[in-house]
Amino acid sequence: MPARDPGSAVDAFHDQSKHHVNRFARSSGYLDWATQPNPFRSFDGAPRIDLVAPFRTATSGHSPGSSLRLRSGQAAPGLDAAYDDLFVDSSPRIVPGLEAVSVFFRYSLGLSAWKQAGGSRWALRVNPSSGNLHPTEGYAVLGPGVVSHAPGVYHYAPDVHGLEQRCLFSPEAWDAVMGALPAGAFLAGLTSIHWREAWKYGERAFRYCQHDVGHAIAAMRMAAALMGWRLRVLPDCSHAALARVLGTDREGDFGEAEPEEPACLCVVWPGPDQSRDPDDVLRLGRAVATGAWTGRANQLSASRVQWDAIDAVADASRAPGGARRATEAIPKTSPVDRPTTVAVASAASLLLQRRSAVAMDGHSTLARDRFLMMLRRILQSDRAPWDALWWEPRVHLVLFVHRVDGFDPGIYALARTTGAQVAMQRLFRSDFAWVRPPGVDDDIPLCLLAPRDVRRISRQLSCAQDIAADGFFSLGMLADFDAALAEHGSSFYRHLFWEAGAIGQILYLEAEAAGARGTGIGCFFDDAVHEVLGITDHQFQSLYHFTVGMPVDDPRLQTLPGYSWEARMGSDLFSLSATSSDR
Repeated sequence: MPARDPGSAVDAFHDQSKHHVNRFARSSGYLDWATQPNPFRSFDGAPRIDLVAPFRTATSGHSPGSSLRLRSGQAAPGLDAAYDDLFVDSSPRIVPGLEAVSVFFRYSLGLSAWKQAGGSRWALRVNPSSGNLHPTEGYAVLGPGVVSHAPGVYHYAPDVHGLEQRCLFSPEAWDAVMGALPAGAFLAGLTSIHWREAWKYGERAFRYCQHDVGHAIAAMRMAAALMGWRLRVLPDCSHAALARVLGTDREGDFGEAEPEEPACLCVVWPGPDQSRDPDDVLRLGRAVATGAWTGRANQLSASRVQWDAIDAVADASRAPGGARRATEAIPKTSPVDRPTTVAVASAASLLLQRRSAVAMDGHSTLARDRFLMMLRRILQSDRAPWDALWWEPRVHLVLFVHRVDGFDPGIYALARTTGAQVAMQRLFRSDFAWVRPPGVDDDIPLCLLAPRDVRRISRQLSCAQDIAADGFFSLGMLADFDAALAEHGSSFYRHLFWEAGAIGQILYLEAEAAGARGTGIGCFFDDAVHEVLGITDHQFQSLYHFTVGMPVDDPRLQTLPGYSWEARMGSDLFSLSATSSDR
């Protein structure tokens, strides 16, 4: 891609990485198994901190719902929250310390299960990933006394559920930046290794890396909610400051290893909401840069292909810093009644059981109240995971409803802001009806656009994948593209995918809560979607597809616990379903 201004470079990449009915976005065209990336990054020579023992301390009996123990020996509230409780503010269920860090990573970025078929065995994680390739790496910046006398930067190693100590730095710098936050607060960071996705998906991999960051943000927010904690993405981190804090700019520590692209930094804290963010992340970065670093990144592939288009859009979409949280009041949502059609699930168990379906049965139906619950959870509110994001909603839904009780099959729209609905009505096809379905409450702005059997078109739009037609419904996520980038700059291109990924994560969890299953769909024909809707420019762009339905079991797959030390959790949790895709 030739050099150009960042906005033009983002637009050019977005168009270049589209799939079309007569051709796909550029990729290698085959899978070079000899260079398949290692799914686990490690830093050789970095001291490793065990998180297994703290997790056992935090959850006596190794089972979700067990009570915690304070250091005084008194019982603390347990991880016994129901899934619906994750969306309601609560008192901390776990005390600050390494135990909290262990629980946080276990239920956000840890291994959820191992799958085995014949001689093949692979791990699944709490946070999903396109192709199960997992480009996302997790980090923690912890205060003094959690692991060491000094604050430090740590890489999370999900294969062993441990932390790798990358840096120790000055306590004074930690106090200066984090001193105004509640005791026990820490920072959680995310990075992406583009090559892990590009190995399979070529240029479009940059999109999938950003989807995965969004899934991970939402997964971390739900893990924080499980503990009664809060999490928020810091809005004003520049790419340079974030790289310095996480150490991804230390070329000597990576050598020939695949580089990591910084994504975001989040603050995690116990207790109620508070308005202050860390005072000066750039100052923290300067202190970390002069700290004592250890470890050298492992090389994930013997060789790799350079994708210049990914490098160009990564450069064009790097954050300059200075963004601020939205100042407009976030609309409050009315209390959501728990559905009566299914039992309320244990939150801890549900977070670990999330899977992707590879096939759906094509005949089961979804209860009306569960469908409406899913839509309510997606709409902007002051609840998790949306309180983790600093911007107003920019991603909206077009739904292809197949079999939902009480709803006609057809194309529906769900705009997450009033302004977006006005724009969609102006830009979409003039023959769309925009009719409110009967009996739907005013807090769900769902509109029927075209009543008809849409199984064939939804299959065709999602790269002819049957799963888009065989579920209860599928959907496309439309970003308010031009206006968002005009307001926030080219770096917001990543955030649009993050928001889409967060929507996908909630749909995954809501599907599991309904006794069903979801699947993210990254392969779709971008402009064919726009043509169906009547979109002719970049004002709205399709970023991600998703489907929810009843999975079809694959008897060849065996499901095993994510960690051998959690085997006693297995009899109930890991027999729920043998059906999953590579997510």
